[in-house]
Amino acid sequence: MDEDDRLAERFEEHRTRLRAIAHRMLGSLAEADEAVQDTWLRLVRTGSEGIDNLGGWLTTTLARVCLNMLRARHVRREDAYGVHLPDPVVRPDGPPGPEEEAELAESVGFALLVVLDTLTPAERVAFVLHDLFDLPFDEIAPLVRRSPAATRQLASRARRRVKGVDVPTSDGDLAGRRAVVDAFFDAARRGDLDAIVAVLHPDVVRRADFGADPPAGPAVVRGAEAVARQAMLAAVPDAHVRPALVNGSPGAVITVRGRPHAVVGFVVVDGAIVEIDAIADPARVRALASALLPDP
Repeated sequence: MDEDDRLAERFEEHRTRLRAIAHRMLGSLAEADEAVQDTWLRLVRTGSEGIDNLGGWLTTTLARVCLNMLRARHVRREDAYGVHLPDPVVRPDGPPGPEEEAELAESVGFALLVVLDTLTPAERVAFVLHDLFDLPFDEIAPLVRRSPAATRQLASRARRRVKGVDVPTSDGDLAGRRAVVDAFFDAARRGDLDAIVAVLHPDVVRRADFGADPPAGPAVVRGAEAVARQAMLAAVPDAHVRPALVNGSPGAVITVRGRPHAVVGFVVVDGAIVEIDAIADPARVRALASALLPDP
């Protein structure tokens, strides 16, 4: 094995963690992959000689790349309809394999990703690196060009904003949550309003990201009856529900006549759905659900 192959092998040992960090930073899997690739190219140009801690070097280099990408965003991704849902990790339903398990272990819910999108670039970097990946402020400070004390304040402000938003966490019983989600889809398919309401928390929230297309309904709906009625209105003839894990929780990829229609994630707490998040941009759906959908 030559030096280039050894370097590539060492980099691959860190890829999953680097992609998880970039996903938290950027909220986009495509941009996360771009940031990881940029980090690899920088390593190739630099070489590993003189790098005592490769994992630390890769993390800080990736963070700089992500910070530059965040600062370069001149137009916010939220469209006129006011909702942008960051990319979730979508995997086939059922027990994950070793590689999928590692990626799903690093995934987080839609709600936290949405909150992270409201932070400034420096706040997001400080919070993600410290609170989610345990980097000390002394190492984060040079990245955001602040003192360690000021960096601590950045993370603290971000933490207050995160804690100020109710971020529900699903129960641990995957099979139980899947049964609730299946009951929701079955009731919606039958047009049974009462049965839909029965699996929803009274304060359930449904968010929908329609991308650039005109909305098929309101972007945000709150309350069990309103969400149930919207689910009935949104039911599409010939729709096929493909069970999936969305950010590690039961969800689905919806196709219509074989074409991608939506990716839907759920948060289930105490046997009731408290949050539904749907991405309905066909281009994003196909990219997100490529592991589940056949090639066109």
